[in-house]
Amino acid sequence: MKTTALKLLLLGVLYFSHVELHSDLLPQPVEKDPQDPSTIIDPTPTNPVPPIPTPAPTNPATVPPTTITVPPITTAPPRLTDAFLGPAECLDHNYTRLSCGRVFCPPWMRCMEGRCVCKLPYLCPKENMTSVCGHDGRTYLSYCMAMAVSCRSKKPIMSHFEDETCSKGSEKVQFNIDDQTGLVSLTMPGKRKLLVCGGTEWNIAAANVMCLKNNNLGASTASSVRYTDVEDMGADHCISVRCQGYENSLAECSFSDRTPCGRSDMVATVTCYQEPKVGSKCEFRCVNGKCVSLNETCDGVDHCGDRSDEMCCTACRGASFRCKSGVCVSKEALRDGVRDCLGGEDEMETHNVQPARRNPEFIQPQKEVKESRKLLEERIKCGIPNPMAAETEQKRKGKREKRVVGGEVAKPTQIQWQVAIQERGRIDCGGAYIGGCWVLTAAHCVRPKPDAYHIKFSLWKKGNVQGTTDIVPVKNVIIHHKFNANTYENDIALIEMKKLPFKEECFLPNPAVSAVCVPWSIQQFNPNHTCSISGWGRMRDGSPATVLLWANVSLIDNCKKYYKERFMDGMMCAGDLEGLVDSCQGDSGGPLVCQDSLGISYLWGIVSWGEKCGQANYPGVYTQVAHYFEWIRGHTSWPAITKYNL
Repeated sequence: MKTTALKLLLLGVLYFSHVELHSDLLPQPVEKDPQDPSTIIDPTPTNPVPPIPTPAPTNPATVPPTTITVPPITTAPPRLTDAFLGPAECLDHNYTRLSCGRVFCPPWMRCMEGRCVCKLPYLCPKENMTSVCGHDGRTYLSYCMAMAVSCRSKKPIMSHFEDETCSKGSEKVQFNIDDQTGLVSLTMPGKRKLLVCGGTEWNIAAANVMCLKNNNLGASTASSVRYTDVEDMGADHCISVRCQGYENSLAECSFSDRTPCGRSDMVATVTCYQEPKVGSKCEFRCVNGKCVSLNETCDGVDHCGDRSDEMCCTACRGASFRCKSGVCVSKEALRDGVRDCLGGEDEMETHNVQPARRNPEFIQPQKEVKESRKLLEERIKCGIPNPMAAETEQKRKGKREKRVVGGEVAKPTQIQWQVAIQERGRIDCGGAYIGGCWVLTAAHCVRPKPDAYHIKFSLWKKGNVQGTTDIVPVKNVIIHHKFNANTYENDIALIEMKKLPFKEECFLPNPAVSAVCVPWSIQQFNPNHTCSISGWGRMRDGSPATVLLWANVSLIDNCKKYYKERFMDGMMCAGDLEGLVDSCQGDSGGPLVCQDSLGISYLWGIVSWGEKCGQANYPGVYTQVAHYFEWIRGHTSWPAITKYNL
């Protein structure tokens, strides 16, 4: 007994020594003020007490294993929301300006797996671009290329636009914050020292960029003082600066209106951010850790520095504009020629805005971004049918045929991305042309036997080709590797067509054929959005349609309540709950297409399955194409799959 007791004592001493040496590896409880969950409390206990272990048994074969109790981790305090910020479920995703499921990536980045990542500089457009002088003495062919280098190196590169004397020893743009007053000044090649004007464009987004050299969280305030209250700073002119928030230094922002400072003019000052003291309140914790007040969220201005304060908004404060995806943008973003909202609603002509007047003395980075985006987007033609190919509907005897249960007859070349998949002479499924040599359809429509299939473009009557019809053989059938034929989970497949001899195309140019765009974000279209379906499926009486038909349907939310456990990730519903419009057998694989605010059409769904065609409370179930964006991109490569976020 004495020997056993001594062993147990030694084991206990060794355990406590081990815990004391490695107590920093044990999870520590997170404390919060029970009266105010937004108050910051130091989570480090002053005297941590390790758990008391159960001594190890001398015979492990007969005694159960020891359990060590670890202190529980309390849940994070609930997020504060108000009439503008929220919902909390959205905030829990920690969206930022790099979350390309909600916003566009800039031209020097591309969207991969829901996040903006740095491009290689050579992927930036170079045509009609203005060269940039870098702080490293190198000349870059465009603003986009300089930003791509900065993105990858995580260091500011740009000094200024166009300079024939760009070298390591040449004069570069420099910025300074006065230690005593916080006054912001800059020097530019060939110009005297300048102050920054304290007008409306000097906001927290620009102040955040200015403070980056001091800390990664930017500024706490962007303010102004009267010029006459400034001691002699060796400058009598100021310049307006406007930043987007993604810049690495003030040199990458837009400059305008260099003006002499008058007695009543205001000049910019800044206070760089410091972490709040323990015990202070944090109304909104940005994703990067910065604290801002609740009324600074959802106002279209990037207070956080990572834009996380503008990403989850039920409404927008002041004059800012809310995108349908829940992101607030500034009023300056409206009709500025650059899409900020995923659906392009910020660029609609209905917005009554005054064009900004800027001094042509300075080249604007925003103009370069606009031109880069334009050049990238023009590389891909999708989502807009060719109006020259539209034919009038031919007259037919008898009653108009109905299908797509509740649909109507399409014009012969109306739906230019609709294809028919012919298997050994039969057409039982449709598909959608997405560009290049690729067609998307449902996995349950095809087998891995490409020789059995032909793709028919611009087919109107199911049994007869028309003058614009192309018939293309199939090279490869790629069925999703996780397709389940019993549950229709992952019901998606790619069809690669054979190329013409000695060409990169699969068919000759056909004005009656257009590609539909592939969506990259499941948030591009919201429930109740009106979209269209098309196909040659069965009608209400069970007979197959002989002519292509189409119908409008609405996107339906919370489809799980109709189909319970049969409804899975990657599925979506559309139709109407009264059963007036629906897709049916024979429409499988066909397109459900949604159009954004600027008229670009996206393949939002693929006809997959459903119950009781055209009956109430049994909406059609579709494969959600955006859910499979990375899978599609991985097989087709970039040029074939998206117009935006290249």
